[in-house]
Amino acid sequence: MKFAHMGDCHLGGWRQPELKELNLKSFQFAVEKCIKEKVEFILISGDLFDSAYPPIDILKDTFHEFKKLRDANIPVFLIAGSHDYSASGKTFLDVLEKAGFCKNVALFEERDNKIILQPTIYKNVAIYGYPGKKSSLEVEELSRISLQDSPLFKILLLHTSIKDAVSSLPIESVNQDTLPKVDYVALSHLHIKYQKGKFVYSGPIFPNNISELEELGAGSFYIVSYGQIRREEIKLHDVIVFNLEITDAITATEEIIKSLEKENLKNKIVILKLYGVLEKGKSTDIDFQKIEDYVKKQQAYVFLKSTSKLHLPEPEIKIDVVDSSNMESAIIRRFEEKNPNKFNFMIPLLIKTLQMEKLDDEKSSIFEERLISETKKILKL
Repeated sequence: MKFAHMGDCHLGGWRQPELKELNLKSFQFAVEKCIKEKVEFILISGDLFDSAYPPIDILKDTFHEFKKLRDANIPVFLIAGSHDYSASGKTFLDVLEKAGFCKNVALFEERDNKIILQPTIYKNVAIYGYPGKKSSLEVEELSRISLQDSPLFKILLLHTSIKDAVSSLPIESVNQDTLPKVDYVALSHLHIKYQKGKFVYSGPIFPNNISELEELGAGSFYIVSYGQIRREEIKLHDVIVFNLEITDAITATEEIIKSLEKENLKNKIVILKLYGVLEKGKSTDIDFQKIEDYVKKQQAYVFLKSTSKLHLPEPEIKIDVVDSSNMESAIIRRFEEKNPNKFNFMIPLLIKTLQMEKLDDEKSSIFEERLISETKKILKL
């Protein structure tokens, strides 16, 4: 038996035209590889699209790729992820399925507070699936799943976080040891390199943001061939990152270009990350248009920049030192005295949660989901 495992394709996710195109080309590469390798079937463990309602041009290109697979007699089995999931249950995954291009294997029924997954049978394989949801709502539900058993080789598709993979990160996750026993767990949602025994995260087909481009450098998927699990890297363009400390914005433009001159930029994804405290000038004094023109002249594939860690110096204001933590505690205590309530113990936890900061290059939607998830955890919703 030989099959492919993909996930986190996020087709349509990048705003930059060059990277949106590269994202699609990475998916096309994976499709062509599967056809060339003559896999028996393909698994997509969520987030085929970056949203439940992708743009029409993305749909057109995606249908074209799925037609190639159908013409090659390679069936596709998938589930919705947290991005292409819709609470209404209506997504364009349904359109793909009704067109005969794929099969959504998230088949289940609830009985006695249990969620019983039903198999999709293909040849000698039983494929089960449960969709990812917004704000990690699937995590609690996965603690209640069981399988309608089958004597066949069993595969479970999930779009979630497992505890072993998140390590110490404050992310709501599933204890993988409590999941039903199967022969292969096809995971996505965490954009990481991870394969331990039967638990495999596909990784993104193409990195989704600047941080991922820097960390992963390329996309990936897996081919499982007669028990051997093989990671396939998708690198269509090299990534080159310039981390530069800037203290003088007046001279920064020329300094940055000098640094860029030291490297061959042709056909590369160029990422410029600036950090530091500006002692002279301000960030608007840096001529980014001139820098971008230089990069394009060197025939780079695309130019990206990040200035989130470039700051002006803090103003020197002499003020009386106040212990803000004690002040906060005093205000909370006074409020509790005037407004006794059994839920008052949540106040410090909620304040701490609302002080969470958006990570560098983190999408606003992902930050909002993380904030909502932590708040719901406190409120036990």
